[in-house]
Amino acid sequence: MRKITSFIFLSCCIFNLAVSAQSSYSGGDTTVFVADKNAFSKPASNLALTRRDRFFIGNAFFKNPWVSAPASTTARDGLGPLFNTNACQSCHVKDGRGRPPNNNERMTSMLVRVGLPHTGDPDATKVAGVVADPVYGSQIQNRAIQGVPPEASVKIEWTPVEFRMNDGEVVTLRAPKVHFSHLSYGPLHEQAAFSLRVAPAMIGLGLLEAVPNETLNEIAARQASSDENISGRRNMVWDVELQATVPGRFGWKAGQPTVKQQVASAFAGDMGITSSLFPEQPCTNKQTKCISAPSGGNPEVSNEFLDFVTFYSKTLAVPARRNTDDEEVKQGEKLFQQAGCNSCHIETLYTGVDKDFPELSTQKIHPYTDLLLHDMGAGLADKFGEFEAEGSEWRTPPLWGIGLIRTVNGHTNLLHDGRARNIEEAILWHGGEAELSRTRYISLSKIQREQLLKFLNSL
Repeated sequence: MRKITSFIFLSCCIFNLAVSAQSSYSGGDTTVFVADKNAFSKPASNLALTRRDRFFIGNAFFKNPWVSAPASTTARDGLGPLFNTNACQSCHVKDGRGRPPNNNERMTSMLVRVGLPHTGDPDATKVAGVVADPVYGSQIQNRAIQGVPPEASVKIEWTPVEFRMNDGEVVTLRAPKVHFSHLSYGPLHEQAAFSLRVAPAMIGLGLLEAVPNETLNEIAARQASSDENISGRRNMVWDVELQATVPGRFGWKAGQPTVKQQVASAFAGDMGITSSLFPEQPCTNKQTKCISAPSGGNPEVSNEFLDFVTFYSKTLAVPARRNTDDEEVKQGEKLFQQAGCNSCHIETLYTGVDKDFPELSTQKIHPYTDLLLHDMGAGLADKFGEFEAEGSEWRTPPLWGIGLIRTVNGHTNLLHDGRARNIEEAILWHGGEAELSRTRYISLSKIQREQLLKFLNSL
């Protein structure tokens, strides 16, 4: 009997260790067990040696700065004429997360989208997704090459907002208000709406693209039939390569359908670099010096180099979870589920088959997202529509890696505009469809809230 009992005990221990180990593999077989400042910058652990050259070439084009044309560095010229940054890495520092500027610091890893109210005509937003400002387009560029005036200087004013927990603890949140000065091309349209956006972390993008559309449709249908007032939906966006409207899944409002188009859009909007997907500079008719500025080629980033950066972006590894055996982390996970946070931040998804990326195919992953749009309430609404997404709707951001942001980027700013200075502040900004989960969170005791936060920091 003692031998049988010992065998059962040993079997249970092995099973529990296996379950714990499995939950650590956030990115399936792509997962890396790294938790230092380079945790977001590693290639997928299952990326074959014969394909790693493509990763590191893409990394070079992601990290190194571009210069204005004409230049002797013909592979990297064509910056601007108007831009926000001169390298992808400047926004996605160490492939991590951007933040709002501090004090009088210049805005670098954050930008401002701008647009007018949708007219109700679907053709007006079918391709671009927004109704652009007639003078400044759809994004404010605060930098420019020599001889071209930058569009504007941007400052953020923070307004304190007090929030009281059920146990009486008061948390002071902050709400942003954007201010423009030195508007070089005249006033903005009187109906212009603005959306502050920080750069998200780059990890796991290829895995998220590999999740089948059918899976996301099933999640949306399941949410719609629940009694939790959760109703995620797809943002239908324009795919430039397919020349068709398809579901979006990347960007704060799921405004881009693929990693490649997200990369090309960032080249165009953030750095003023044209590609085969976006061959025109985003200069408006009022910006004559922008229009007449020299080009770095047609296109300025070749298809070959665009594919290298896309490959790099798709094969960045997801770091493993930590402290999964900690009892407080386990209790925090239960509280996360009891609060209903996992209705949108879905733990487990499965990727389909991608013949070009076998490393990303048929993986069991733990991103904690449904990739769907949700109404997050008036507190986070910015009146900025993007394709079918309304101003109060945001895509559920993945939570994997959230506990490593401080280590990688030296801050813990969260949400689309970085207003939340930590995870708890981000939770307290949740409204709309997430209001019930927030209510459940603020009803917890101080110890329980700390346990839930400890769980999130283990991701």
